Amino acid sequence: MDFYKRMELVCERIPAGRAASYGQIALLCGRPGNARQVGSALRRGRAGEHVPAHRIVNAKGILSGAEAFETPETQKQLLEAEGVPVRKTDAGWKVDLKEYGWDNSLEEAEELYRIFQEKGI
Repeated sequence: MDFYKRMELVCERIPAGRAASYGQIALLCGRPGNARQVGSALRRGRAGEHVPAHRIVNAKGILSGAEAFETPETQKQLLEAEGVPVRKTDAGWKVDLKEYGWDNSLEEAEELYRIFQEKGI
């Protein structure tokens, strides 16, 4: 399995105007529990150049990867430009995942799995 190639395919499917969690990405890649590996891959650029990293937040909706962007405000600005409200909390900038989370379907997950199998990743 090439986790990073899988991750690139999964992340590219996050729709504009939605956010996904690190754990959700790991699960769709077939590695539940590897949320930290997702974060590490994003920080190091191992998930591909076209991954919309600004759409990936922690499980509570906190923009915990903001330091990986050009400025601390970049992730927030990119989300807001897509219509995703970001509010300030004591824990940091936050997205409401109940309203703006990517609710991928079982069919999408199965399609990704088929693609992984076809590509041998």
